[in-house]
Amino acid sequence: MPEPQLPRPDDAATASAMGRALHALTALLPALGEGSHELSINAERTDGTEMRASLYVTVEPGSWRVHNSPEEYVHFFVLLTFALEHSTVRDAVLVATTANAGIHACGWDVRNGWLHPMDTSELQEAAAAFSVPDAASLVVCHAPVLHRPHQTAEKHS
Repeated sequence: MPEPQLPRPDDAATASAMGRALHALTALLPALGEGSHELSINAERTDGTEMRASLYVTVEPGSWRVHNSPEEYVHFFVLLTFALEHSTVRDAVLVATTANAGIHACGWDVRNGWLHPMDTSELQEAAAAFSVPDAASLVVCHAPVLHRPHQTAEKHS
């Protein structure tokens, strides 16, 4: 029996989500501040398949640098794009961890085509799904609000 196919989003929806993903990254990295960060996205596709990707970045004044291979960066960006587009992703969470006098974590739910800060208790539960080297030293923080770009704002039910 053939595997069911995921719905194919139209090109305009994908392009819009790609623009939001780029905007999200360019808003997120300065909001996290200087230092080295791991961004992890965990998504459940509509067919129940769990997917995960991580991005390792260093933020310096006026610039940021990705430490992943080009293939790993593309995997992360594509997963973020389709989570924001949402027709093939049922549920997604993005968690940022920073090693700085312990491990600091903040997170966002992906819903309605954008990243929304998670409640710290929800983040504590979600962090269990991500591999944290020393969970005892995890400091859960409030995620900064990332402003959605006005030109690509879409309404989703």
